Amino acid sequence: MAVELTVGPVAHGGWCVARHDGRVVFVRHALPGERVMAEITEETTRFLRADAVEILEPSADRVVPPCPFAGPGRCGGCDWQHASLDAQRRLKADVVAEQLKRLAGIDWKGTVEEVPGAPDGLGWRTRVQFAVNRDGVPGLRRHRSHDIEPIDACLIAHAEVENVGAEVMNWRHASSVEVIASSGGDQAVVVAPKPRRTVAVPDLDTSVAVFVDEGKGRSRVVHGRNHLTERVGERDFQVTGSGFWQVHPGSAATLLGTVLEFADPKPGEWALDLYCGVGLFAAGLAEAVGPEGAVFGVESESVSVRDAERNLRDLPQARFARGRVENALDHFDIERADLVVVDPPRAGLGREVVNRLVTLQASRIVYVSCDPATLARDLAWFGEQGYRLADLRAFDGFPMTHHVECVALLINDPDSVPAEPVGAPTGESATDDVSPVPED
Repeated sequence: MAVELTVGPVAHGGWCVARHDGRVVFVRHALPGERVMAEITEETTRFLRADAVEILEPSADRVVPPCPFAGPGRCGGCDWQHASLDAQRRLKADVVAEQLKRLAGIDWKGTVEEVPGAPDGLGWRTRVQFAVNRDGVPGLRRHRSHDIEPIDACLIAHAEVENVGAEVMNWRHASSVEVIASSGGDQAVVVAPKPRRTVAVPDLDTSVAVFVDEGKGRSRVVHGRNHLTERVGERDFQVTGSGFWQVHPGSAATLLGTVLEFADPKPGEWALDLYCGVGLFAAGLAEAVGPEGAVFGVESESVSVRDAERNLRDLPQARFARGRVENALDHFDIERADLVVVDPPRAGLGREVVNRLVTLQASRIVYVSCDPATLARDLAWFGEQGYRLADLRAFDGFPMTHHVECVALLINDPDSVPAEPVGAPTGESATDDVSPVPED
């Protein structure tokens, strides 16, 4: 069913908000202020979803999508290819501000800053995972669908990812193929086979390492080294297999610099780096606190813990342990800290971890977040217990998509007046507190 809509403000998740017959409609491929013809793609008791299939009155921010696979019913990897880069960042800033206000009662009037390394918003993604159809043809999934859109090139992929040529090869019996290009000059392909199947890996350049993903964070080397090298400043970081690393080539340095600016670590201080990965933030913290201080990193992936220990072997003041943050602080009898850095997954910290962190009485908590909704929820909970948001910067680490990276500084301020308690977010937001299921 097609309906004519006048499009309203942006919502979290790559949507804009409209109304039809008194019901909220979340519209993709539209921009605020446009008049569009939209095809209804989903109907629930609370709201509708739709794709703008014809633009009747375009926004001045609208551009022709550079990728031929972008658009209604096509590849779901990008959300905003139809908007100029400046407009994309304004939309993301609007989302961050709306989430902070609605969920935490915080007024934020900042901007979303460009991350160096992708001036046109293309060619930045250094890790791309392709789904593979039953015929072995790779592609990217369509929005809210298991269907695969075959592609022959991805415009947001880094040039060194594209040079592998995975999109034009056959990967029969694979469920997915991830291509990685590291800042240290390494290239790798991580193949996830279908259950009880063996993938015949096509011929690749001999310099490309090949891993088989065996699940539960384990990978087996078929060819080349079992790790990649990522370089930030003068330090190299080993990342084994498909372990976590920022996908934008400028994000690691940008986030590290911002974390250190906000944390302001001083010689002799005791710092925690929670969800520490392979030790990016711990390295900067350890160098700043010096041998008289200490840094303790906690990470749930054992492979990443081993990488972190290797990466910071020249900094004995940094130690690492495997564990879930929910349990690790008690398990290791952590009772205090001068400062804490947290970089949780998209689900955020949650009430249990927030409650435990405030017992440490750290003067500064630096929170790195890839989801403004869960960030805002957690900031509200911190606020109830005497921590005040002192600063927040937002970065466009994912151009052409709705994703945005935020770094927040919380300071221990027992005299601050907490905002009214708020409910937890559940996804896109709009007027009348409509919150559908969140998007990944």
